[in-house]
Amino acid sequence: MSRKTSRREFIQNTSAIGAALFVGGAVDLRGQERSANEQLNVACFGVGGKGASDSSNAAAFGNVVAICDVDRNTLESKGKSKGFENAEKFTDYRELLAKYGKKIDICNVSTPDHMHGPITLAAMRLGISCYTQKPLTRTIYEARLLAHVAKETGVCTQMGNQGTALDSSREAIAQLQSGVLGPLKEVFAWSNRPVWAQGPGRRMTLEKFAAQAKEADPETAPKLIEKKKEEIAKALERVDWKNWLGVAPTREFWPGLYHTFQHRGWWDFGTGALGDMACHQLTVPFAACDLRDPVSVVAKSTGHDFDSFPASSIIKFEFPETSLRPAIPFWWYDRRGNKPPMEVFEKYGITNVSDSGVLIIGEKGVFYSSDDYCAVYELKGVDKVKVDYEKAEDKGNNDLNNMYELFKAKRLSDPKICKSNFIDRAGPLTETILLGNLAVWAAAKGGADGEMGDWGEKVEWDAKNLKVTNLASLKTPGVADLIKPVYAEGHRLD
Repeated sequence: MSRKTSRREFIQNTSAIGAALFVGGAVDLRGQERSANEQLNVACFGVGGKGASDSSNAAAFGNVVAICDVDRNTLESKGKSKGFENAEKFTDYRELLAKYGKKIDICNVSTPDHMHGPITLAAMRLGISCYTQKPLTRTIYEARLLAHVAKETGVCTQMGNQGTALDSSREAIAQLQSGVLGPLKEVFAWSNRPVWAQGPGRRMTLEKFAAQAKEADPETAPKLIEKKKEEIAKALERVDWKNWLGVAPTREFWPGLYHTFQHRGWWDFGTGALGDMACHQLTVPFAACDLRDPVSVVAKSTGHDFDSFPASSIIKFEFPETSLRPAIPFWWYDRRGNKPPMEVFEKYGITNVSDSGVLIIGEKGVFYSSDDYCAVYELKGVDKVKVDYEKAEDKGNNDLNNMYELFKAKRLSDPKICKSNFIDRAGPLTETILLGNLAVWAAAKGGADGEMGDWGEKVEWDAKNLKVTNLASLKTPGVADLIKPVYAEGHRLD
């Protein structure tokens, strides 16, 4: 573990770095080009969960000089693995950047959703190229800002939707862009997520636990409460809870409720099933069907408490007519078994519907994929046409291919090499997806016994200005708060 940086040293270091940042155009703060054979220096933020493979993939193409994770067990374990033995360890991303910022070429950001934005912004502002996991950010404004800063600084960027690096998905985009389906009519996507806990009334505190224990059995309650205190204290010896919270509002740590991999079920930290999987499933529809800048979105859900996401939801996005297609709706369904009506599929001879998938309907035929990444697909009612598309360089699998694109882009100083770069793809895609969560927020009332409720309030959207145009008439409070976050003190947004 590194020596703890003092507050004075940290402020001095970050102030010096901030003063050096020129944002009038593309600039390399290290002031030098990398030769084709020279190793690129890498920092890894989040080395557990998906971060375990992301950091290993980055290590396959670069020299890892520093790693950061709030879980000391995860941090120390990764530090012992091949390619990470010489990496300095941190639990605070700001300390890592203050010490190594000028020496790092590329980083991966594979933390819980709420920390994607702040870490990526801080890294890009230092001239560091970024591989950031999906969803790119927790909020719509952050997605727009990341694209803006990527353009300002000229760094190379890539989102971790690895399906982008599949030849099959690239071919599918080319097929659809050829017009093989005729004028588009409707798009559907459905997911078996969440695979983590969601639903109202889940927050737990020591006070709430004590009250429940005393109500259940006053005699055994004191021992149970003391045991729980000991469990929490032991867990916090290894988890840097303040840095796990990061930019989010303060709340009590509770074992297993947020860490590990339970963040997506909480509004403060995650983006629900939509944020988890739509960046994968919409890789093809977004690019091929021009699913940018919806004008409205409405949802129904099983109910939530504005703290935890609902167990299940259905969302309808409306997209206006463009030069590429007519006005069309896009439908999203989440939770295993929650799918579009069966008649939608049967009309096109699809009888065995996958747990997750995509259906794109045109006047001439349909596109159907039974895979999260559109790794496999078929056309119904029409035949494939001959198309040209750029194949991914095969480095072993699509995860590695996606990471490799970033390293290649950095070496050649060409951000456009990355198919899921923040400016052209990842930022706008994330904006579209996250708008759906505004509708879910406005559909908090579920049905009886955990069933789906009625449609919530429709959110009308001005994508250019990131504004809800009917905000004054909405009865649901807090809708606008989901657009732009307020970072906790010590973290920089704008």
